[in-house]
Amino acid sequence: QVELVESGGGLVQAGGFLNVSCVLSGRTFGSYLMGWFRQAPGKEREFIACINRSGERTYVTDSVKDRFAISRDNLTGTLYLRLNNLKPEDTAMYFCAARRARSDLEIWSEARNYEYWGQGTQVTVSS
Repeated sequence: QVELVESGGGLVQAGGFLNVSCVLSGRTFGSYLMGWFRQAPGKEREFIACINRSGERTYVTDSVKDRFAISRDNLTGTLYLRLNNLKPEDTAMYFCAARRARSDLEIWSEARNYEYWGQGTQVTVSS
């Protein structure tokens, strides 16, 4: 059974930064495509970024690609999201997600393609 646990969220002032993390346990981390999503109150879940199994290929949505960066450490089974120059509109619950990938070529941005989800970590940006 795959378990995902996020951490690192918090309250930060606009212009600040955060590093959020997600640990996968129960299976081999390197077998999974990993993604980050967020959901603000009253809004739909939104794709932020994903990273392939090896970590050599990433895809970050246009709206945040100049401020956010995704990375992974396959030795420790940890996924990271660096959030720079945070804005009040970045306030949301941030979720990591995993999909067992058949190849290193797999990259998915749609939430429906992910099999496992964490409980989320709250990021709040004050103005």
